[in-house]
Amino acid sequence: MSRTASFPEFVWIWNRSQNLATPRVHARIGTWFDDCYRRQRPRLLLLSFRNSGKSTLVALYAAWRLYNNPELRVLTLSGEFLLAKAMVRQVRRIIERHPLTSGLLPTRPEQWAADQFTVRRLSALRDPSMAAKGIASNITGLRADLVICDDVEVPNTCDTAAKREDLRARLDEIAYVLVPGGQQVFIGTPHTYYSIYADEARREIGESRPYLGGFERLEIPLIDERGRSAWPERFPPEHIEALRRDTGPAKFASQMLLRPSNITECRLDPDRLHRYGEELSYVEGNGVATLSLGERRLVSASCWWDPSFGSVDRGDASVIAVVFTDDVGNLRLHRVAYLCHDPHVREQVDEATQLCRHVCRFVADLHLPSVTVETNGLGRFLPSLLRCELRRAGLRCAVVEHVSTRSKDLRIVDAFDAVMAAGRLYAHDSVWQTPFIREMREWRPSRAGDDDGLDTVAGCLLSEPVRLPRFESAEMRPSSRRWHGMQTVITPGGGFDF
Repeated sequence: MSRTASFPEFVWIWNRSQNLATPRVHARIGTWFDDCYRRQRPRLLLLSFRNSGKSTLVALYAAWRLYNNPELRVLTLSGEFLLAKAMVRQVRRIIERHPLTSGLLPTRPEQWAADQFTVRRLSALRDPSMAAKGIASNITGLRADLVICDDVEVPNTCDTAAKREDLRARLDEIAYVLVPGGQQVFIGTPHTYYSIYADEARREIGESRPYLGGFERLEIPLIDERGRSAWPERFPPEHIEALRRDTGPAKFASQMLLRPSNITECRLDPDRLHRYGEELSYVEGNGVATLSLGERRLVSASCWWDPSFGSVDRGDASVIAVVFTDDVGNLRLHRVAYLCHDPHVREQVDEATQLCRHVCRFVADLHLPSVTVETNGLGRFLPSLLRCELRRAGLRCAVVEHVSTRSKDLRIVDAFDAVMAAGRLYAHDSVWQTPFIREMREWRPSRAGDDDGLDTVAGCLLSEPVRLPRFESAEMRPSSRRWHGMQTVITPGGGFDF
């Protein structure tokens, strides 16, 4: 029996028949695919810079797999059906013209359709040899030995949290399509910081491991660690610099250097926050009270509550935050909490009272002298109710009412721009466990999206800070008793539950 060609040989023969050279980057990818196939690696991830020819190579890989086994069933998924259809069309073209695959051509024209085809094979299988589907299509009932996910992450499938969640849910369905012993191949470039291709878990969205953790990875950025081009014939240094200038740093880093980031410029970059892990230290001595974080004494605090009966998942969130100022002028975003009411106890304690009791716990735990309540809409009747709950809890805390009249976008820009440019904004580790960090990464002026946490912290930054008291009498100290027989705890997502 004659020996079948290896995949690098298959690629070289194709390029030779098309009067094309085989660049070094393609030879590297071809060798990697061949090695993974020989070692029977079931899950592969190829990340390569834009216009590197990765989709063409994967089309050759699909044709080569059919050349090795005509009984194979291949399913290609893409962010858009037309893109998946283009992959099928490319594989068809290769089979028609490659010197080694002429024996695969079917005898009946109906087996050679635009979005699916069946090669000449012995088995009468229900599924075609190769089929194309968009990621939003229904794939229930399909079976495949090889699933190719070609650019399933594109702006239309990942530019909001809801779309990213839906994308992951649809990709999870592949487990029911892929037969035992089958292979799954992902190819693409990251289009968001919360990319499915990220090599680190994004804790702020609840990941405990990378979405494609465990996949055999090959990453080929346009520029290596020594500054050399991966394809110097097509991308010389002057072309790379022009590309960097024309696309902007964020898009260039994402699409050409394979660093997951938002491909539109991020105005509020959380990577510019100074992260810290110290907890508050409250000390009294000789009638003097001191609140500190590590070696830094805190001198003032700004606490802001933007109330709502919504939830983190639906509608406007009810968010409270506190920003401390230390003795050298740095601003410390110490807590951001997304508050939820418990519908199971609503008959005993109404939603507004539940939220006010959460605020009381927040105030007591962080030794806050005042809290500002935004009184637009729902907040109009809450200040008086909050004052009652603070008195019942034995807390001496002022409640300040505020009506916001400026647009939310302007408030956010004014609050964050200067302090982040100056490098003065610090954030506690716990903030990364809330939706706030995601809101920062995705915020764009004049664009709909989640920004309740941003608006609340902006209120803290823009409001007049309240000087922390140096002396605290017994009547000013927070009461240690439970609030009316009900206990509140902080949930992992940064909210509160009864």
